[in-house]
Amino acid sequence: MATEVASLLSQLVLQMEESATIKMAQMARDLRAQGNNVIDLSLGEPDFDTPAHIKEAAKKALDAGHTKYTPVPGIMELRQAICRKFKRDNDLDFTPNQIVVSNGAKQSIANICLAMLDPGDEVIILGPYWVSYAEIVKMPQGVPVVVSAGIEDDYKVKPEQVAAAITERTKLLLFSSPCNPTGSVYTREELEAIAAVVAPHEHVYIISDEIYEYINFTGKHASIGAVPSVKDRTITVNGFSKGYAMTGWRLGYMGAPQFIASACAKIQGQFTSGANSFSQHAAAYAIEADMSATHAMREAFLQRRDLVTGLLGQIEGFKVNQPTGAFYSFPDISYFFGKSDGETTVRNADDFCEYLLAKAHVATVSGGAFGAESCFRISYATSEDLLREAIARIAEAVGKLH
Repeated sequence: MATEVASLLSQLVLQMEESATIKMAQMARDLRAQGNNVIDLSLGEPDFDTPAHIKEAAKKALDAGHTKYTPVPGIMELRQAICRKFKRDNDLDFTPNQIVVSNGAKQSIANICLAMLDPGDEVIILGPYWVSYAEIVKMPQGVPVVVSAGIEDDYKVKPEQVAAAITERTKLLLFSSPCNPTGSVYTREELEAIAAVVAPHEHVYIISDEIYEYINFTGKHASIGAVPSVKDRTITVNGFSKGYAMTGWRLGYMGAPQFIASACAKIQGQFTSGANSFSQHAAAYAIEADMSATHAMREAFLQRRDLVTGLLGQIEGFKVNQPTGAFYSFPDISYFFGKSDGETTVRNADDFCEYLLAKAHVATVSGGAFGAESCFRISYATSEDLLREAIARIAEAVGKLH
């Protein structure tokens, strides 16, 4: 029967990897349903509620009757606000017809790949990378080319690595800053150096995923699209999930060269059409409203970062750096590979995370899902008390591995 069912499914879905973060979150829920006290540090979701003034704006939009279909690329009010935001925060110049609003930044990236990639086209992905990048690239039969950096370089790829990866088949360069899963942030100077090696290759466009822009501990966020040599070949992706604690609202957006924006709207028109109406009205308000709630969340994440990296750094065998954005820690735990507690042998990061879930009841995500086989990801988007308890459990569990 299983073979018969498989024969009815496409090779696309059969070969597609399940999202590791979603898979681990489900495993944690299943274990919790059995009566276990599980601490879930797997999902990248702020534990804060959406700020009250944004929720109020959505209620007003509902009361005003904004409950109908929206234009595929987004309501004009929101697209105009996004243009002003891009200029204000990122020194990027876009017109409303270069903006496409989607059901989350993930759809924005999928739209771009579906609109630009033919079978065999290569996409350079800076690793460690967000779990969905490679699978999205594969959907239109693109080829992911992962270029990675380790913890010794704060997980930031050097420009010469990018230069060496560019071929005639390269179509896109894709990365996030601040980065999921590492929390690393590329500086303006580092982005300029990467732009310098991309600029001579006119067939290569850049997708800059800046969804964690407002959770940045370095000061001023830098956008590669503001570098003159590549500004006309950069697609900047952002959204409302992280900085505004609006994960369930499902709103992302992109600013792109006109021909790409039009192509993405064409793609989206056949998939989902426009994003939901009242959320867009609330988002237009949020972009230009008081940002103090967002800044307060950032400060809370900074305190948690210091707590988490300090505690993890005390565990023997953990290599821990200091992330400068987002809300993740990405320790190297290769020290534990080959070790056992007498029942379970940890051969790799997948085993390590499954061991922590089974023995410590702490859900994390294997670095293998992010292109980093020697690491694992902890999300510190939860309370300090839970973080202390989780890391104490982790320390106890790994202390039994010999």
